[in-house]
Amino acid sequence: MITNETKGRVWHGRVELADTFIKRFRGLMLVGNVNYALVFVLPTEGRLNASIHTFFMLSDVDVIWLDSTKGVVDFKRAKKWRVYTPKKPAKYVIEGPVGLIKALDVEEGDLISWQVSDGRKKSVPVRISFPEKVSFDKANGFAMAESVKEVKAEKN
Repeated sequence: MITNETKGRVWHGRVELADTFIKRFRGLMLVGNVNYALVFVLPTEGRLNASIHTFFMLSDVDVIWLDSTKGVVDFKRAKKWRVYTPKKPAKYVIEGPVGLIKALDVEEGDLISWQVSDGRKKSVPVRISFPEKVSFDKANGFAMAESVKEVKAEKN
């Protein structure tokens, strides 16, 4: 979830962090359908350091540059196979699906916050009993499972 704190606008999509060199290097390259936002946490604040390229991107994206206070310093729709540099130094870069800027009603100076989505799937433990012997019936080609009790009963 990404929030424009200045205007109270919220985008309820999935958010992931690119906070390591490898994650920043990979970015959204070769992602077919960009349906989530990626927040780049840069090592230092600067203009050149915050430059992005859209080489090997499969679709256009919306980009928002933020300074160290998470204030918007620049934003634009980034088209494929181009290089972009923000107007002012940035510490964070948000890349997301086309329409993100409009959904948040972004303007320079707005304060933006985000909440990273929990990538783990929730699971519920279920108790199941598994068969201990599997045989293949040649007549019909189905796998037949037998319980241990049935096998012991046949042997006696």
